[in-house]
Amino acid sequence: MFTVSVREHFDAAHYLKEYRGKCENLHGHRFEVVAALAAPGLNNIGLAFDFTELKTHLRQILARFDHVCLNDIPPFKSSTPSSENIALAVYEELKPRIPQPVARIAYIEVWESPTSCVRYEPE
Repeated sequence: MFTVSVREHFDAAHYLKEYRGKCENLHGHRFEVVAALAAPGLNNIGLAFDFTELKTHLRQILARFDHVCLNDIPPFKSSTPSSENIALAVYEELKPRIPQPVARIAYIEVWESPTSCVRYEPE
């Protein structure tokens, strides 16, 4: 099994509804997002999955999150834009773009600071 991953970022503001701490106030992050695919084999030119294709998909997904208040856009109008929910949203948008059985999403990581990360691993 091969794991192929790319990292992109976006800058956004958010607040955590009902958090009861300083993060319930509007604040911003440079979110780093890692998308990792698991591929069982290589294609005819020796690639598990094309980095460029994966980066393009991730950039397109993250573009709508960049320089906005996440609480003001779907799907976060009805849920809190926590790193956990951001990871899930990225996964749900990326999943239909990845051809099966060539690869599957192994995990999505969302870093909201250099020391704080969430990893979503689909079952």
